[in-house]
Amino acid sequence: MGDTSGTDGTGIGGEPTLEEQIAAYQREFQDLDPQVEKIVSALSRLNRRMNVAYGRQTADLGISNAEWEVLKALVLSGAPYRLGPSDLAKRLGLTPAAMTHRIDRMVAEGLVTRERDESNRVRVIVELTPEGREKWLQAMRMATVFEEDLLQDLSAEERTALGEVLTRLLRRVEHAQPDAGGRLTDLD
Repeated sequence: MGDTSGTDGTGIGGEPTLEEQIAAYQREFQDLDPQVEKIVSALSRLNRRMNVAYGRQTADLGISNAEWEVLKALVLSGAPYRLGPSDLAKRLGLTPAAMTHRIDRMVAEGLVTRERDESNRVRVIVELTPEGREKWLQAMRMATVFEEDLLQDLSAEERTALGEVLTRLLRRVEHAQPDAGGRLTDLD
């Protein structure tokens, strides 16, 4: 990982560097494994900063991260990019009420439509609009540039190895915490 320190020796935004954080943790909790803490803290900081960067990109497109998640879920469902609100809520780890609120906003913005299923009039279908798909494509183009820049110092072999290691870690967490895909609270 590159140098995260600012010109005054502290991390970005006054946050302690990883080394300072680990030293403080070791001072207060002697059983700490500094190697493990460095990995976990670096992943946490990287995730937080990536989320901020993605949030800025979606804001530039006039959509929120929450709306991006719905667009992504619909695209991942495959053509014709349609899901029921309960399916969307489950995939995003949201309550039905939060999902309804999110869909309401997106319908008003022309990103999705919400209509009754012709084969089952009780069921509602949320479908990606051409405008919503275009926003998704624009976000993907921006993310691709950001991600290539992020990984530019890694060789193809390092990228492959990193991807494999992170996937193993993800599988371990998913196995140990199968219900942890959602959120503890709704973030709308």
